[in-house]
Amino acid sequence: MRIAAGMTTEFAAALLDVPRTNVPNMESGRSGISPERVRTLAGNYGCPDQQLVDALASMAAEREKGWWEPYRGRLPAGFLDIAEMEWHARRLRIGLSVHLPGILSLEDYALAVFEQGIPRLAKADIDVRVAHRVARRRVLDRADPPHMDLILHEAALRMQFGGAAVARKQLSFLLEASDRDNVRLSVIPFSAGGFPGAGQSVTYAEASVPQLDAVQLDSSHGPEFIDSEMQLRKYRAVLDAMRALALTPAASRDFVHTIINDL
Repeated sequence: MRIAAGMTTEFAAALLDVPRTNVPNMESGRSGISPERVRTLAGNYGCPDQQLVDALASMAAEREKGWWEPYRGRLPAGFLDIAEMEWHARRLRIGLSVHLPGILSLEDYALAVFEQGIPRLAKADIDVRVAHRVARRRVLDRADPPHMDLILHEAALRMQFGGAAVARKQLSFLLEASDRDNVRLSVIPFSAGGFPGAGQSVTYAEASVPQLDAVQLDSSHGPEFIDSEMQLRKYRAVLDAMRALALTPAASRDFVHTIINDL
C-alpha cells in the first residue's frame, strides 16, 4: 500500500513517530502493529478501499498466538506460514496430482511422506514435521471452519505412501472428512487426460477480501507463496479447469471407494 502510494519508509516512520527501521518490520510481519496505526497509515496513503483497511485492522487486532507458535524455531518458517494461512482462510481450494492434502494427513501417511526427503532428516526432525502436519487438521474443528474444495487426481489416490494398509486408512479418512458440510471432494480420473497445472500442488486461500488472497505451491526446497493479482488470476483459472474435468462429488466418493477396495 505504501509503495503504491509512492511513499517512503521515512514518511511512514514520521507518521507513527517510530524509528525508520521499524516500518519494514511492521510491513513484513516481523513485529506487530495496532489497528489504529493500520488505519493511520492507510488514511495517509490515500487507500480508498475501506473493506481492505477494515480487514487489515481486524488482523492487527488479533493478539492471541496461533496454535503453530510452539513450533517456531523447531520448523522452517514456511511450515508455520502454511498453518497460519489455512487458519485465517475463508475458503481453501486445493488441487493435487501426487500427494493427498497435508491438512487431512494421518500420522502414518505424513510419516511416510517425510521419510522420502533428501537429504534424509533426523528422526526428531521428522517427528516434529509429522506432529505439525497432523495438528493442521484442527482448523476443521473451529466454530467457523473454512470451506474446503479438494480436487485430487487419480494418481494421488493410488500412490501408496507407507504401503497399502497406510493408503487404505488414509483414503478412508479422506472420505470421512468429505462427509463434512464444508468439505467438497472431487476426483480427476486418468481417463480425463491432460489438464492445466498437472504435476503441481496448488492451495488457493481465499481471505475476507480478495486483495488478501494467496496461493501456496509445494516445492522440494519448501513452500512458495504468491499474492500478485496476475498470478492469483492464473491459479483461479487452473483450479476452475481442474474442477471442470473432475467427477461430481458423489461419483468421486464412489471412485475412492473402488480404489480402497482394490488395495
